[in-house]
Amino acid sequence: MLNESRTEQPARRMDRRAVWSWCGFDWANSPFPAVVLTFVIPAYFTQAVMDDPARAASLWAVMTGIAALTIALLSPILGAIADQGRARKPWLGLFTVVMAAGSLSLWFVKPEASDAMLLLVLVAVTVVAFELSMVFYNALLPSLVPASWLGRISGWAWGLGYFGGVGGLLLVLFIFVQADPPPFGLDGAPDKLENVRMAGPVVAVWLLVFCLPLFLWTPDPRGRGLPMRAAVRTGLVELWSTLRNLRQYPQLWRYLLARMLFTDGLNTLFAFGGVFAAGTFGMPVAEVIIFGLILNITAGAGAFAFGWVDDRIGAKRTILIGIAGITALGIPLLLVESKIAFIVLGSGLGVFFGPVQAASRSLMARIIPPGTESEMFGLYALSGKATAFMGPWAVAVVTTATGSQRWGMATVLPFLILGGFLLWRTVRDVPSEG
Repeated sequence: MLNESRTEQPARRMDRRAVWSWCGFDWANSPFPAVVLTFVIPAYFTQAVMDDPARAASLWAVMTGIAALTIALLSPILGAIADQGRARKPWLGLFTVVMAAGSLSLWFVKPEASDAMLLLVLVAVTVVAFELSMVFYNALLPSLVPASWLGRISGWAWGLGYFGGVGGLLLVLFIFVQADPPPFGLDGAPDKLENVRMAGPVVAVWLLVFCLPLFLWTPDPRGRGLPMRAAVRTGLVELWSTLRNLRQYPQLWRYLLARMLFTDGLNTLFAFGGVFAAGTFGMPVAEVIIFGLILNITAGAGAFAFGWVDDRIGAKRTILIGIAGITALGIPLLLVESKIAFIVLGSGLGVFFGPVQAASRSLMARIIPPGTESEMFGLYALSGKATAFMGPWAVAVVTTATGSQRWGMATVLPFLILGGFLLWRTVRDVPSEG
């Protein structure tokens, strides 16, 4: 039954090595979004591969939109199939290898306009692989620990992930990108930029090395044991049945709707934070990168600290505290004129990012029934991508209409507030069993 609570299940013993190995996967894969999606590769694409920044931004937006649509379509389908099959870790391994191979292949993208499509295709494929891997990674969490530990384990993993992103970014920036001369005989000339192109292989190696503990020591709870053909057929039938009857399970669909809204706000803040810092406050690239590093550090610290809060007062309240903190700091952040004030407020904002993301995962882990973890986390991924275009489009439309980045970024606040309101009014918190 879909309405069977996770906390109604018998308590299980916790294998600490398995848990820390699971948490370590967040550390392993986080340099990918930091390096490939946020800082190094987008800058390389805009400044070196393309010679028209506006055209580069347009192509990047189209690529991310196509990737988001692909993720939204595939994640619940593959999750449902995995639940009917024999294991989830093979799916996780498949998408991890695809992500590593795509990242490694970025080395072959030369600073030439003719390679623009190659870069876009590689990034799109790796983004899809990254998000699909998270479906199966998240699905392992409910079977690892008792419900009373879900909040802090999810928070610890998110925290490790943020610090992993910082570590990977620092490694790429200071060992390769900014090194003079670059190591290993790499050619940093403008027509080669091999020191920048090494970012992809560094991400790939980091991922493959640090993901090993999960595959060695984190158990893979058996699915329903069907062979592949039967698993596909039964999984699709079960998914259709779940979607058709979703309104019968108000806790689930109300939560996914609320999360869809506030996640749009969070994702838009991440996507445009650097653009806002550079455009409104005139921060050069180096300062934007430092600001991004500070945000990752404060977000990681917040995720670690609020993990205990989640288990103590509940994931719903933790999410609401995080949304309230982001909103309270976000309003003056849009009004200040001082760069120092912006950095201070932005750093404080980061403290609440991690808790919202970590508690969102732990709340989902508590409300889904046993045996449907991959399918439900597929729907969870769908709720994070189905309307991923709304926040960026709102920012773009309002910024264009008003000529002000401040007014454009202000459109993020309604997504956060409305999502938080729906969560507060319509979703019942699930106890953590003490």
